[in-house]
Amino acid sequence: MGKILPCPLSFHSNKPQFFDQSQSNPHNSDSSSNSSLASQSSLPSVPSLTPPLEHPAATNNSASAYHHCLATLKGHSSSIFSLALGGKNLYSGASDGEIRVWDRNPSSSYGYTVAEGCSSVKSIVVSGDKLFTAHHDHKIRVWKIDSSTDYQKYKLVTVLPTISDRCMRLFSAKNYVKVRRNKKCTWVHHVDAVSALALARDGSLLYSVSWDRTLKVWRTSDFKCLESVQNAHDDAINAVVLSADGLVYTGSADKTIKVWKKPDGEKKHSLVSTLEKHKSAVNALALSSDGSVLYSGACDRSIIVWEKAGSAAHMAVAGALRGHTKAILCLSVVSDLLISGSADRTVRVWRKSSGSGNSYSCLAVLEGHRNPVKCLTAALDINNGKTSNDSGNSYMVYSGGLDFEIKVWQIQVPRS
Repeated sequence: MGKILPCPLSFHSNKPQFFDQSQSNPHNSDSSSNSSLASQSSLPSVPSLTPPLEHPAATNNSASAYHHCLATLKGHSSSIFSLALGGKNLYSGASDGEIRVWDRNPSSSYGYTVAEGCSSVKSIVVSGDKLFTAHHDHKIRVWKIDSSTDYQKYKLVTVLPTISDRCMRLFSAKNYVKVRRNKKCTWVHHVDAVSALALARDGSLLYSVSWDRTLKVWRTSDFKCLESVQNAHDDAINAVVLSADGLVYTGSADKTIKVWKKPDGEKKHSLVSTLEKHKSAVNALALSSDGSVLYSGACDRSIIVWEKAGSAAHMAVAGALRGHTKAILCLSVVSDLLISGSADRTVRVWRKSSGSGNSYSCLAVLEGHRNPVKCLTAALDINNGKTSNDSGNSYMVYSGGLDFEIKVWQIQVPRS
C-alpha cells in the first residue's frame, strides 16, 4: 500500500529565474526520453505572450493563484511516467511497469497495485469500465474495472493487437509492412514503444502513437485495429491529442506537429497540415476546451500557442509562453487553464489574460519535485464543496516525477 505524506506550503523566492543551458539529465534510463530532457535554446523568432521572467511571487500580481501541496503520494519504486483520472480514482504508471490506483481525494487517499512486471507505462486513458495502458514493449493492454465491490478489481482483458487481429493478417502479403532493413511484420503491430494514447470523445475509438513513427486507430468495442498511418513522421512520435471536430494532432521528435483528418466517406486519415516552428523534439500537446487553441511543448523550453486561422485545420502561431528553464515534458488543460511540467522540476499554471490581445499570465509556479516532472493531469476540485464562487474556482493538479513521487496540489484561481 502506498504512503501519503502531508506536503508543506510551497513558497517562492523573489530571485528571478534565468535560463539554464544544462544539456542532460541522469535520472531517466530511456535514451529517447533522455533526448526530451535535454534543454535546447529557446525560440527567438517567436514573440513572447508573457512578461519577461514572470514569477507570480516576484510581482504584486492580483491575478496570481493561491496554491499549496496537499499531499505527496509514495508507493512507486521507479519514475512516474503517466497519470490519468477516472471516476474517483487517480491512476499512475511507472518506468518499471507498475500500475497503481489511488483515491483522488488526498484526505482519504491510499494506493494499491493494479499490475506489475509489465513494461514501462508510457500512457494511461480511462473509458467507462476499461483502462488502457501503453507500454515500452510495443503493446497496449486493456484492463476491465470491476466496481461491483467496494474494493475495485482489475483484470487484464486483452493485449493489442489481439490474437484474432494478428491471425487475420498473417496470410496475405498486402498486410505486411517493412519495419527495418530486413524485417517485415503485419501493419497492426507497433514495433517500438507506444508513447501516447487518446480516446475519441464518445469512447468508440482509441488512437495510439509510437516511436515507430506510426499512428494507429483501434475500435474499443472489439479492440480491432482499423487503420495504421505508416511513416506519419520522420522520427519518433511523442504525443497525440484529438479535437471534437475530428482533427488529430501528433507531435514528434522530428520537431513538427501534424494535423490529420478522415474525410467524409473515407476510411483513412489524411494529412491536412504540418505545423513547423519548434527547433527541437516536440514532447507534449494539449488542446483548449473548445479546440480552438493548440499548445505544444518541446525541448526548447518554450510552449508555443497555436490558434485557428482561416480553415478549421489551419493553425497559426500566436506566440510562446516562457518561464520554464528546461525542457517542457508534459501539458494538461482544465477549464481555461494550461498546466505545464518541466525538466526544471516545476509545474506552471497559465491563463490567457482577459480583454483583447493574446497575453498570458503565469498564475503559479509549483515547486517541490526533486527531479523532472514527467506527467500531469488536472480537474475541477470536486471535494471543495463548491468548485466555483464569487472569487474564483478551485482545481486539483496531480504531477508525477522522476523522483518516484506524485504530488497533489490545490489551486485556487481568481476570476479573470
